[in-house]
Amino acid sequence: MSTMISEVYDALKEAGAGEEKARAAAEAIAGYENRFTKIDQDRAVIKWMIGFNLAFTSVILINNLRGAI
Repeated sequence: MSTMISEVYDALKEAGAGEEKARAAAEAIAGYENRFTKIDQDRAVIKWMIGFNLAFTSVILINNLRGAI
């Protein structure tokens, strides 16, 4: 059984949803939350990669311009 968000489950039950539907919806939302967490982690890695690339490219550009003048 996958994880579920109890607050969502309780809110759906209180709104009148059936037991199985509320459980399934809460589990589905929890699955999306895990996917968003993974996307945020991947985005952090991409930010570091872009920063390194920008710094490295700047150093090469400065060295090439210094040699051309």
